[in-house]
Amino acid sequence: MRKSPAHASVPAPVSMPVIRLDVHDDGTMSATVDGEPLAPPVAEGVWRRGSFARIVDQVTAERMIPARVEVTEADGSVFTDIITATARKNTPAPDLPKPEPADAPRLREVTGEGFVPGEDIAVCRIIRHTDAAPTGTARALIDLAHDHIDAGDEVVLVGRVSGTFVVRSLS
Repeated sequence: MRKSPAHASVPAPVSMPVIRLDVHDDGTMSATVDGEPLAPPVAEGVWRRGSFARIVDQVTAERMIPARVEVTEADGSVFTDIITATARKNTPAPDLPKPEPADAPRLREVTGEGFVPGEDIAVCRIIRHTDAAPTGTARALIDLAHDHIDAGDEVVLVGRVSGTFVVRSLS
């Protein structure tokens, strides 16, 4: 029997993740990785049969490491495979599309008087708030591109301290 020298390196054991997928009668799946549950994205709520590739990609870091996959179908049949790592080409990231130029804001000014200087003013159809100027006047700018207010609609300025209501028609 031959002894290895004390300073010889001991190779690390080879391991790969084990992905277990249990398919249920309704097409949903439960997934575990090395025995630990793998939760689906919150927005989806459950894993479905169509999630197979996403699960494998997530666990294998986009298939950079191999993994053993065991699928148990609802009828009890079991399929096992080894997903091998794939070499990635070092390709540059694609250029991002240039953003579309933003539309210039279409603003509508609404003014009123009788407010307490500096008080918080509600702009109703409550789309935002503004403050009263030191003179007690209020000014609200309404972005017509985002606030969807039509000509003929009314806007109300409400002083949160003074209780002043100013109603203005946008026509």
